[in-house]
Amino acid sequence: MAVRDRAFRRWRGASTPRRGRFLVLWRYGRREVFSSKLVTAFYALSFAPILVAATIVYLRHNLPAMEALELEIDDLIAIDAGFFVALLRAQGAIAFVLTALVGPGLVSPDLANQGLPLYLSRPFSRTEYVLGKMSVLVFLTSSITWVPLLALFALQGALEPGWVPAHWGLAGATFLGSVVWIVFLALLALALSAWVRWRFLAAALLVALVFVAGGFAEFVNQMFSTDWGDLLSPGKLILIIWEGLFGGVDPMILPELPQWSAWAAIALYCLVCLGILNRKLRAYEVVR
Repeated sequence: MAVRDRAFRRWRGASTPRRGRFLVLWRYGRREVFSSKLVTAFYALSFAPILVAATIVYLRHNLPAMEALELEIDDLIAIDAGFFVALLRAQGAIAFVLTALVGPGLVSPDLANQGLPLYLSRPFSRTEYVLGKMSVLVFLTSSITWVPLLALFALQGALEPGWVPAHWGLAGATFLGSVVWIVFLALLALALSAWVRWRFLAAALLVALVFVAGGFAEFVNQMFSTDWGDLLSPGKLILIIWEGLFGGVDPMILPELPQWSAWAAIALYCLVCLGILNRKLRAYEVVR
């Protein structure tokens, strides 16, 4: 077709509903994520702890299988708050690694290649852009945290009648604890990606903020003989929140900090991340 024949034509197809327009980014972002063999392999391996936990739940209610394996009931972990919080810690750590692999590459390419104006020149707001990018991380991390954990909760309830009413609070603690960690990781990854605009540097900063900040917080605690230095460590803060939600099953984790301070610090970190995104995600850029 000649160039002169490429005239403007109005789109005649169906329009995407306004409320679900951000899911367009989720659909294409999910496809791009799983195009990486490394991410796909790691995502598949992330379900290994869940399979081990499901096996434990099954064996506790299958005496013939336990006799065949020459196991006693006391040899298996009890299915209680300690079981779920330990599994949540393991899957939360895996979710952090997955976020470090995927998150920095969601925003930085758009900013580095001046692609953001192409999004915002359409009926697509900055809020929808952030929600679309966040939904990729929320989908991935949810599928390895609260979704399989609640499935294990349902499995235990099905195999042991009367267990669910006595442990109903575990389901709420698992869901809320997972959501807090997922939202924090997603906002932090997007904010660092938008700030530095370099995927590998953003991933390094994400790892440093969790691990190096934990070491610095411990240094502050030792230097000033206090526990308030833990406010500088997001990893320690989420552990405090989880222990509070599950009723303090591991007293060694809990410092002298009140629960409200951990929640307030995580909320403040999220607000800072939103501020960075609001400042960096612009339809235009002034070059000096």
